[in-house]
Order: sequence, then C-alpha cells, then structure tokens
Amino acid sequence: MGRKTENARPNWENRTLFHGDNLDFLRAMNTNSVDLIATDPPFNKGRDFHATPDSLAAGSKFQDRWSWEEDVHQGWIDLITDDHPKLMEAIESARFAHSDAMGAYMCFMSVRLIAMRRVLKPTGSIYVHCDPTASHYLKAAMDAIFGWKNFRNQIVWHYATGGAGKAQYAKKHDVILFYSKSDDYNFQPNRIRTPRTEKAMKRAQNPNGARISAGDGTKLPVDVWTDIQALNPVARERTGYPTQKPLELYERILLASSDEGDVVLDPFAGCATTLVAAERLNRQWVGIDIWEDAHTLVRDRLRETTGILGEVILTKSPPNRTDDGQTAAPYLRVKESVAEPDGPRWSRAEMYEYLLHQFGMKCQGCDREFDDSRYLELDHNTPRSDGGINHISNRILLCSPCNRAKSNTLTLSGLKRLNKQNGWLAQKRD
Repeated sequence: MGRKTENARPNWENRTLFHGDNLDFLRAMNTNSVDLIATDPPFNKGRDFHATPDSLAAGSKFQDRWSWEEDVHQGWIDLITDDHPKLMEAIESARFAHSDAMGAYMCFMSVRLIAMRRVLKPTGSIYVHCDPTASHYLKAAMDAIFGWKNFRNQIVWHYATGGAGKAQYAKKHDVILFYSKSDDYNFQPNRIRTPRTEKAMKRAQNPNGARISAGDGTKLPVDVWTDIQALNPVARERTGYPTQKPLELYERILLASSDEGDVVLDPFAGCATTLVAAERLNRQWVGIDIWEDAHTLVRDRLRETTGILGEVILTKSPPNRTDDGQTAAPYLRVKESVAEPDGPRWSRAEMYEYLLHQFGMKCQGCDREFDDSRYLELDHNTPRSDGGINHISNRILLCSPCNRAKSNTLTLSGLKRLNKQNGWLAQKRD
C-alpha cells in the first residue's frame, strides 16, 4: 500500500477555502487530484445548530433538517437513477424504512459522495464522520458509490462525556466510515500506535512474570478508539462551533492515510479541524464551507495553532477544470465514456412524456398495452454498463417485469429475444 501513481494536478492553490455549496466546487475540481478526504458532514439529527455566543465561531449555524419536497433536486434524482441504480435502491430503502427526511438526507449526501470519489486519486481514501442516526444508511450508499470491496473500517469513536441514559443506554460513540478508492491505498497504521492499557500490559506477561509481547507499551490501533475524548466545554482548542471534534482525532486519520505534501480535502470544513490538522502535519489542504465567516475562523485557528497569518485563499468562484472533464462514474459500471449529443439536456420527466406521446402506454419490451402510465418505467436501450448514453435517442419505456428482466445487461433487442423465447410477448389479437 502507499504506492504513488500519476494523477491530475489540483486546479486550486494550497490553503484554499471555497465559500458556497460544496457540490458546485466538488464538480469543478480535477479528477484524481486529492489524496485524502476527511470530513464531518451533517448527521440528520433533525434540529438546528448554533455556535456559542461570544466565541470564536459566534454566528455560525447550520440546519440539520431535511425535506424530500424542499431539499431534493430533480437533477439529483435523474443522475442517481440513471447512473447509480443500486444507490437509488439504497436511498429508497432509507426513505421507506425510516422517513422521507432520511431519503432527502441520503440524496444530499450521495450526489456529493459521487463527486468526492471522482476527485480522489486511485490511492486515495475517505473518512466520513457520522453517528448512529444515519451511519447504517450512509454505509449502504457508500458501498454503492465506492464499491463494497473498498470498505475498510467502521471506526467506533467512544467518548465518556455527556450524561447517563434514562430510557435507553447512554449514547457514547460516533462512527467514522473509512473507504478507499481502490485496493492499492495509502495506509500507515504504525504511525498511530496507541498506548496499551495497564490491563493489557498485565496480559502480556506469563504467570512467571516474563514479558511476552508488550514491546514498548504501544499497540497497533483497532477499529474502536477509546483514548481520544470529546472536547469539554473549557477545552483550549474549543471555538464554540456546535459540532467541533478534537484536533487529535483528525490528526490520527491524516497520519494513517496520507503523507507529508499530500492533498487533503474537507468539503464540510466547519471550524477547520481537518484543515488545521493538515497544516500541522505538513499536508496541503483545501476546504469548502457555506458559512459566511468560515474564512475568519480558519485564519484565526491557523494563526493560533500554527503561526500562519494571512495565507488562506478565500474564493466564491469554482476552479476551472484542467483535466479531461470526465464526470463522476459509478464504481466499475460504465465501461466506455460516450459523449452526449449537443443540445439541451432533457430531464427524465421530459423524456418520459416524449416517449408516451410517441409510443403510447405500451411496453416496448413485451408489447403489452396499459391503461395507466404508472405501469411504465424509463430505461436505456443500450445499458449504461455497456457505455449507453442518457440521451433521448437511447431511451425506452418498459413495464416493471421487463425492466427487471432486462436489468443492466440486455439491449432492447436482447430483451425482445428473451421475451419471445420464454413466451412473454403479448399475444396478438385477431
């Protein structure tokens, strides 16, 4: 692990903070230009967060409530449905098992995770901080985006702060989902050896008192981290930001999964914990945040912790792509990139209405006619897995059984042959 490959150059300067919706900036970043993403996004807690008044982060706030009607863009649905059908299944499962709000949160995170995967180098990794509110749903989404084989760990960060539970066990941990982009990724666990407990040291002795494997009193880290505590209200590094995490936690992540000089990205920069950790460890960094005064907080924290003053670049303009401009493709799905024809892009709804007008309420796979258009689903003629495009020229309407039979492997002609072979074609009337 840790082998370096040829990658695209970042199309931004080191120590850049982008201000605005991170999706716009993620889509404008060069492909394969980031070594590590370490981020602490919203958790879907169903409430709003505000910074402590008169603190370094005073004025910062964010909404952690989600609505399918208000927060989900049709363009996101079209993208995920067309290019990431397994991901859409995960989103729909979350929506039906939990709520529309969870489905909306999953859509919000998924389109950004798709873009994050694209900007990662082949040797890159991503750590997404969450909690049990949505960690299991996010894992399903990340399995679909990064590939379940590239799931590395579900790290449990246990802390002892907070009160005791009265109606349930006290909630004392967060989850950090760790994925790589490929099976050749940078991981250096020897850099983050953790102290052995007194109990573990005793276990490392035989009954006669001789040492067996205690070594220097440290051990390689496991996927449960108990030695880093959450910030207490009077911690020196506390800024007043409502969801601030300890600097030590993110330094551990950066030490394990990046080298000096590597590029670290935090698309939800918040109070700049990842960015400060990167600066302290001699990594390059880029952050994105929608809070208006994030630049001031980043600059002040860097000045207080590293001595850097006035070197943070703040911009509201997305960078210009200098790579091949390729879009984010799902894991091992599209074999060949085919350019879409020139002209305006149709939404799925527009294509659906056009095909209904052209062919009526008839399945193009089995020739059955229906009295309700809800029985028909929009699909591709040539599957996306074989390089099929999203253009109207490659679209068809199928009934649900035909759509399942066609899957992502058959063309329309192949589906018709299958239906004929199995006797599934509609019987012609006299």
